[in-house]
Amino acid sequence: MSRGAAEVVLGLHADGRFDAIGALGGTGGTALATHAMQRLPIGVPKLMVSTAASGDTARYFGPVDVTMMYSVVDIAGLNTILTGILVNAAGALVGMATRPVTPPGEGKPLIAASMFGVTTPCVTVARERLEELGYEVLVFHQVGLGGHSLEEVVKTGSVVGVLDVTTSGLADEVGDGIWPAGPERVEVAGRLGIPQVVSLGALDCVVIGPPEPLPARFAGRPLYVHDNVLGATRPTPGECRKIAATLARKLNAATGPTVLYVPLRGLSLLSTEGQVLADAEADEALFSTLRDLVDGSKVEVHEVDTELNDPQFALAMAERLHSLVISVAR
Repeated sequence: MSRGAAEVVLGLHADGRFDAIGALGGTGGTALATHAMQRLPIGVPKLMVSTAASGDTARYFGPVDVTMMYSVVDIAGLNTILTGILVNAAGALVGMATRPVTPPGEGKPLIAASMFGVTTPCVTVARERLEELGYEVLVFHQVGLGGHSLEEVVKTGSVVGVLDVTTSGLADEVGDGIWPAGPERVEVAGRLGIPQVVSLGALDCVVIGPPEPLPARFAGRPLYVHDNVLGATRPTPGECRKIAATLARKLNAATGPTVLYVPLRGLSLLSTEGQVLADAEADEALFSTLRDLVDGSKVEVHEVDTELNDPQFALAMAERLHSLVISVAR
């Protein structure tokens, strides 16, 4: 450990296990300590006190549960402000390390699901049905590193199925949005042979960040303004063909049961008839490319004449995933 990062490990056991990990440092120490923290399982308390805990911190906490606390002042000798912050950090670590253990879902099989605000009605109906069928559903919000976190959890082998309703990061990947999917998105379940039901949720959105001023590359496109921090625009037909090609390649490579559900009347709340991101030409570019490129001998495809957030569409996906999980378990 460099001099810039003093590490604290609480509750060290004789066999090397520990109850929590904490560190403090500047940019160098933060990069070093959080690199180690990202290798620890989700649920192990991780606290980083850092001068870098402001701005874009995604590279430090990655797709796991690292907590960051801003040191306010530089870590250059103790002073009134830093001492108080370190006392708070120590208290937080002790509190996390001595917390009551939460029962792990009472032994229920786990399903990972993906959701965006504009696909929430669909995922909610599907989640509630899967819970009725005896599953615990882990919902990953597809903002920031949400898609990366979903794939990291799937990698652990702890889930029995994936309900990937919201593959929105693929649109940002192609359309230069702020939350790109990353190379492993919609790949890990397929690689591990885990049953997956996939849809096209929010592939009608390229998230652009603050809508004012509008980035020049999006000029002339329809614009959805979420608030003063986030806006979205519609992928062009050309971008939709690239998105579909990417998704088809990932699905065709799967080694386990894989089903694609295509909602023909809207990919989210924003692209149903009359909504701001409705675009029949872009929809057809997406759908026709999927028809051409998805290998029907490997991927089961359902085109449904409804919108993604229709309750019957959600229930169909949930029931199909359940049947896949049951078939694999036999």
